[in-house]
Amino acid sequence: MPILNWLGRDDALKTATNTPYRLLEEVPELGYGDKTKENMIIQGDNLEALKALLPFYAGQVKCIYIDPPYNTGSAFEHYDDNLEHSTWLSLMYSRLELLKEFLREDGSIWISIDADESHYLKVLCDEIFGRQCFVDEVIWQRAFAPVNLKKTLSRSHDAILVYCKNPVNFVLNTLPRSDKQCENYKNPDDDSRGPWTSADCTVGPVVEEKLYEIITPSGRSVFPPEGRCWLFTKDRFNEMVADGRIWFGKDGNNAPRVKKFISEVKGGVVATTLWTRDECGDNQEAKREIKALFPNEKNPFDTPKPERLIQRVITLATDEGDLVLDSFLGSGTTAAVAHKMGRRYIGIEMGNHAITYCVPRLKAVIDGEQGGISKSVNWQGGGGFRFYKLGEQVFDADGCINENISFENLSAHIWFTETKTPFNKPAEKTTYLGTFDNISYALLYNGILKDKRVDGGNVLTNKTLNVILDDMKHQPYEKLVIYGESSRISPARLKTLHIEFKQTPYDIKAR
Repeated sequence: MPILNWLGRDDALKTATNTPYRLLEEVPELGYGDKTKENMIIQGDNLEALKALLPFYAGQVKCIYIDPPYNTGSAFEHYDDNLEHSTWLSLMYSRLELLKEFLREDGSIWISIDADESHYLKVLCDEIFGRQCFVDEVIWQRAFAPVNLKKTLSRSHDAILVYCKNPVNFVLNTLPRSDKQCENYKNPDDDSRGPWTSADCTVGPVVEEKLYEIITPSGRSVFPPEGRCWLFTKDRFNEMVADGRIWFGKDGNNAPRVKKFISEVKGGVVATTLWTRDECGDNQEAKREIKALFPNEKNPFDTPKPERLIQRVITLATDEGDLVLDSFLGSGTTAAVAHKMGRRYIGIEMGNHAITYCVPRLKAVIDGEQGGISKSVNWQGGGGFRFYKLGEQVFDADGCINENISFENLSAHIWFTETKTPFNKPAEKTTYLGTFDNISYALLYNGILKDKRVDGGNVLTNKTLNVILDDMKHQPYEKLVIYGESSRISPARLKTLHIEFKQTPYDIKAR
């Protein structure tokens, strides 16, 4: 498969791996509403924030939507969108590499982009996600009126590249039928099954048993057009007539058509790859939404997306309660729409507008604001979110565990590096972390036993081993991995007990 090569590619391939794990520190005064809900806004560099989240949310996200800088050469107030091309590619590679790890097996990622970088991004995504995981390219009509100052073409669309984690498990939802589509269903004969529309009763090529004369209720003889036959055999057609599923027109003189009842239509409408401004809004609609939310600002956020656009993505890609992630949150549109649609969400934004835009916007949503999609989803308010900033690194420059790291955070880090799955924090703090693929894990750290003496704290001894086994409720294990400062049990006995001892911090993977 062809791959892109650019200045700095070799370093970009290592960036995600070399990015240190950091803690997430909650800022309670910036959160709002019911904080028991699993909704998070994080302020900080999105690469570091993604790395911090990975031990907890790997493989848990149903839908990722990102609207990264387009690298257009423009200068926005809130973003540096004038990155040199190779720098942009390096930025995107490292972040996409991490984002892939968050996706559920039936999950998908949707990336807004324009023509300046879309084709390069497509090749980049083919490499990271796999060409077989490319779903499609959506064209969104972002503008209607042409820019008359343009000397060539006035660009009126953006693209959205869609990739799935695993094509075997991936299925998109359908769209609900619009009022306009439902208008096509009528009930001129007062059928008890409700409104219906009619469809052609012929098909091609010709099948002999389906080629026969039909006499309409008015007495007219009809045959299928040349090269076609009826859709049904004669016996089946008569059954359809008896069941009132064939329509000959108001006067009973037309060629037969099949009645399709709206009550029997399964599912909704399959989405196409062309999304018009009438369906999903455009840039002007997005700016009006932001202006309504921040009426006192002279120059609100430059590049928002309309809520209807994100609503369509979330409708197609998720169900209620699923987790949505946006690591280029911008003005907070993805989080706002996910909140109104009953999805859980994580939003990451680097700049100060995480506080000046995202927080007040979500507070307004929780208080029941009626802009954007609110009326269409009958939004009444409620819910809540927590606000976080990036904290200290898990490991210092020398590779030692940061002395401020808690038992819970180190547990999550060890669990993820060992299993590549998120850590489910137990109800009670114990030395036993859990079992994965028939391997059990335990940690002696930071006075977990409330006794830092050699015989009772962070060192593996017969006494601490008994505590670990008690915490495991003496359940059988095939292999037990124990992390601690040192071990006073001989290697031979550990081998007999099927225990592997790993010393902190040296055996803990720093990245």
